[in-house]
Amino acid sequence: MFMTTPMFRLLLSLCFVALLYTSGLTQEKRLIDKVAGTVGAEVILLSDIESQLAYMKAQRGSLPPDARCMILDNLLGQNLLLHQARLDSIQITEDEVEAQISARVDRILALMNNDYQQFEDYYGKTVSEIRGEFREPIQNQILIDRMQSKVLSSITITPAEVKSFFNRVPKDSLPYFNSEVELAEIIYYPKVNPAKMQEAYVELSRIRKMITDDQIEFAEVASKYSDDIGSARVGGDLGWQKRGTFVPEFESVAYNLEPGELSEIFETPFGYHFVQLLDRRGNMLHTRHILITPEIEKADLDLAVHVLDSLRHAISRDSLLSFEEAVKAHGDENVTSYNNGGRMLNPKTGNTFFEIGDLDHRLFFVIDTLQVNQISAPIASQDPTGKVSYQIIKLLSRSKPHKASLKTDYSRIREAALSEKKNAHLNKWIESHINQTFIEVDSAFHGCPNMDQWITTSDVRP
Repeated sequence: MFMTTPMFRLLLSLCFVALLYTSGLTQEKRLIDKVAGTVGAEVILLSDIESQLAYMKAQRGSLPPDARCMILDNLLGQNLLLHQARLDSIQITEDEVEAQISARVDRILALMNNDYQQFEDYYGKTVSEIRGEFREPIQNQILIDRMQSKVLSSITITPAEVKSFFNRVPKDSLPYFNSEVELAEIIYYPKVNPAKMQEAYVELSRIRKMITDDQIEFAEVASKYSDDIGSARVGGDLGWQKRGTFVPEFESVAYNLEPGELSEIFETPFGYHFVQLLDRRGNMLHTRHILITPEIEKADLDLAVHVLDSLRHAISRDSLLSFEEAVKAHGDENVTSYNNGGRMLNPKTGNTFFEIGDLDHRLFFVIDTLQVNQISAPIASQDPTGKVSYQIIKLLSRSKPHKASLKTDYSRIREAALSEKKNAHLNKWIESHINQTFIEVDSAFHGCPNMDQWITTSDVRP
């Protein structure tokens, strides 16, 4: 970042994370817990602070001596937003809450290979009970986020403010950026010719008939014939998976089956399948399937190269066809860059800039000889499933190693300036609402360096 700003209380990374996993305090435990702070009707327990402290230690290792003070300051700010959200009658839907509960439970289950028994053994409670305990903290966090968005919704920044922000940063404090590039891509998957598609369909029809005629067990056929190597090793078993795990074509079939039912043959981007539903638990399915992937011939690969090469030449020589238009007309809509005009996002940073060291060796050698706005010849790649695709790359920009400047790094500087402005606005909002709200802080925290504004108004009631 470009500067060290005052603590942006509501944008600290913890934001109730620890509470979501330690929210199952019984009433008895709450009675023996200590109240560290009160904001209106909202109560902050000492255990809330300790839970977040433990979470921060696990994530970051060493912590500053006043970490507990920082956490309480953050929680007071969050609860002030929560208190105001209730006063403003901000509404959230049950679907929003359920979606977030499901996302958190599913994430925990995924780490346990969707083993419900392991989940219950670890927590000492059923999935349903844990979902119930997540409900209140998740509802509160949604209200906090909604209130914070409301407070900051009007905050924008002008180019003049960005320039002023940049000029306030001491020149010896400006960050140094390594050489970076911005890239755009068009990804194209070869299309299997109709003869090979028919051949795969006929082969899978034969396999399915062997099962329905009781000639051979499903698991044995899957192990022998399925092109999904991962599931073939376990008889085609895909395990327990939640809705959204599989491609839509697969799920539209699987979710309409009854336990034990075998589907008809259907097509997905991976080839032809049939699937059997083994069991169902809410939005979780236990299935097994057999996949036959049509064979791609060399002629199909050559045709894909020809399509992209022709497209590259058309973009380069025809000003009527932009790269962005070509992405929409010919690119694969399932890749992230498709909805970003072809611009590739750096997964490490979430922005469009890649340090040279961030690029895999394949892309490094492709762009090494490109000029800005030049497009590469088609290059082959494989996705995690082994599916072959071809890609053309456009070099959008290339910077040399340099100190941050408005000319080369405006978007980053603007982001930092906007963050500072939001920080200042939110701090002012907090200060103004402290004086209108009943707040109490336990005396054990009165020595905290960041607690003065909360303590000096602790006896004020609205």
